[in-house]
Amino acid sequence: MPTITFIGAGSTVFAKNLLGDILSYPELAASDIRLHDIDPARLRTSEIVAQRVAQALGARPTLSATTDRRAALAGADFVIAMIQVGGYRPSTVIDFEVPKKYGLRQTIADTLGIGGIMRGLRTIPVLLDVCRDMEELCPNALFLQYVNPMVMNCWAISRATRIRTVGLCHSVQGTAHQLAHDLGLPPEEINYICAGINHLAFYLRFERQGQDLYPALRRVAAEGRAPEWNRVRYDAFQRFGYFPTESSEHFSEYVPWYIKRDRPDLIEAFNIPLDEYPRRCEAQLAQWEQMRVELEGGAPLAVKRSPEYGSFIIHSVAAGVPRVIYGNVPNHGLIDNLPAGCCVEVPVLVDENGLQPTHIGALPPQLAALMQTNLNVQGLTVEAALTRRRDHIYHAALLDPHTAAELSVDQIYALVDELIAAHGDYLPAYH
Repeated sequence: MPTITFIGAGSTVFAKNLLGDILSYPELAASDIRLHDIDPARLRTSEIVAQRVAQALGARPTLSATTDRRAALAGADFVIAMIQVGGYRPSTVIDFEVPKKYGLRQTIADTLGIGGIMRGLRTIPVLLDVCRDMEELCPNALFLQYVNPMVMNCWAISRATRIRTVGLCHSVQGTAHQLAHDLGLPPEEINYICAGINHLAFYLRFERQGQDLYPALRRVAAEGRAPEWNRVRYDAFQRFGYFPTESSEHFSEYVPWYIKRDRPDLIEAFNIPLDEYPRRCEAQLAQWEQMRVELEGGAPLAVKRSPEYGSFIIHSVAAGVPRVIYGNVPNHGLIDNLPAGCCVEVPVLVDENGLQPTHIGALPPQLAALMQTNLNVQGLTVEAALTRRRDHIYHAALLDPHTAAELSVDQIYALVDELIAAHGDYLPAYH
């Protein structure tokens, strides 16, 4: 049975879902499960919940919890990361509130934009520390990386370490289900090929039993039947000819067109939820104590399969069951018109031989050009994190599509300086 280590297991609900997925397989039901977090209180809650999940499934894993990361990693076969460096307070609040002083508004701020840049600069050093421990303690382990900003994190890991890693997200399969709903079709009957970069991938084919479904999606848009919460993506679909995978609130801050401080009519017309992520975090924090009591107590615990790919990968490698998932991996000959070595999201065959990414070829040129605007920012942020050069942080912010569309050069420099100062010890020193 494999040894599976959860880094950031204090993310109790997410850990619960992944653990339920893993232990539902008979071949994995007796796995060695190690939970690690730097917060002992949340870790204790996750340990209790893990025990209850195992009981609900009739599984008999070896369960342990520790604040000692090296102990959790020693001899692991799979390592799953689900951390948030700096947490909601202070770091996420800083990422939203400081830019507001400059008139720069965001929706999610975890992938691109000035918030995504700062989150990457906080997160990459911690993930590299984990990988260095892995190189010593479990060098053959597969690192399943669930942490945003996905592209920046995976790109840095592949450049700076020898650890095998794959970045995992649910946007590809999640959007496919949403579009099936818009078309009134069963999701299980949809077939697709998708490729690009995380949160900015596109369905190159979207079909049902060999029939192209894009004409039907265009009718949804033309007839005004697009969901109100999804107006941005349907607009991008009409402009670029292919449907993007990440939500409208995410997509709106990856480009310069939808969020304009002097155009409130655009915010209303496209139904863009500014400050959506802080509101979500506040709601989750308000619910946490009640949730903790329920999770630790005797209330019924529902265990059902999540849409996450993590358990599929572990089961396919451990049990030799071949599957195709969508993963974020280095671009070594996969997408011809994106930079070599950057992190791309493509179909990946998984079996007992590990990860085997699919060669896609060249993307439609308009899609590759759009992705390149994001990759410029992500690549420079990785460069800043690996070299500790402060000027590359300025460069990344200057080239960010949304930030550059709203602020002057001097404002961007001042904003970067203020954010670096505000984050304090959560950032390493930059030259």
